[in-house]
Amino acid sequence: MLNKLKILSVITTIGMLPLLLGGALVTKTGSADGCGDSWPLCEGELLPSNLHFEMIIELSHRMVSGAIGILVLLLAILSWIAFRHHKEVIFLSFSALFFIAVQALVGAAAVVWGQSDFLLATHFGISLICFAAVFLLMLLFFEIDKKLDTENIYIKKPHRIEIYAISIYTMCVVYSGALVRHTDSNLVCSDWPFCSNSNPLSLGSYTFNQWVQMGHRFAASILFLWTIFLTFRMIKKYRKNNVMYWGWLITCGLIALQVVFGALVIFTHLNLVIALMHALFITCYFGMLSYFIHLSFRSSRKKNGINKVQQNKDIAF
Repeated sequence: MLNKLKILSVITTIGMLPLLLGGALVTKTGSADGCGDSWPLCEGELLPSNLHFEMIIELSHRMVSGAIGILVLLLAILSWIAFRHHKEVIFLSFSALFFIAVQALVGAAAVVWGQSDFLLATHFGISLICFAAVFLLMLLFFEIDKKLDTENIYIKKPHRIEIYAISIYTMCVVYSGALVRHTDSNLVCSDWPFCSNSNPLSLGSYTFNQWVQMGHRFAASILFLWTIFLTFRMIKKYRKNNVMYWGWLITCGLIALQVVFGALVIFTHLNLVIALMHALFITCYFGMLSYFIHLSFRSSRKKNGINKVQQNKDIAF
């Protein structure tokens, strides 16, 4: 059963990527209303006869979402059957199932009733959390199968706090990036890194959309520098552990690629492939952060367990 769960979790994790990118594609191509206000049908039909580009994009995204939803449901059921006494497996299975359902409901509500740009921007964040749950579940099965050694990892409290903090901040940056897409603020600033390189301090003349764009750039630059700084500290402290060492190097590389492709979005005037790669790298980056959160929670439990053992020894003495 474990081998089957490993294969299924890998397929589901990979399948989550086109689901996330498909949502970004729907927004970037203006295909959110491709099926009108009908859901789950498209223009009231299972397969409309008068197909057009926006309808194909939206309908394809719904089909991928449905397929991935079935995979997540199957993964959750089989995980519960095989590891019903494993708390981490059950928690992650439930989380993946819960957030894939929330994602679908938010998407359906946006189609049927319409939502504000600020609310729609949360949709990508919900998808990221769902991806993280499936990604962690996959890694957990490889740990159970002894293919990934994390037994000796202990992350100290100050580092755990910083991992939690940068993860929360990342969600804020992700939200600001989604807001850029939903408010159509992608190309309101023609230069990079400033809105206008010839006059970088002309803040008083910014429109709302330019503030949204520059706010995201500023937040992303802080995240980039913070990740580099944290990576340096983690590698210095946990150099002897391969999971921490290579994990943080990969995380740092992903945020660097995220920044590069963010700039290329401007230089290529919102080239679709570049824009989707921009969404892909932040997804993978958040997946890595979620794994460090998972390891941090374990370290916290280990510390609590050690304290309880010590207390029992003191009482016995």
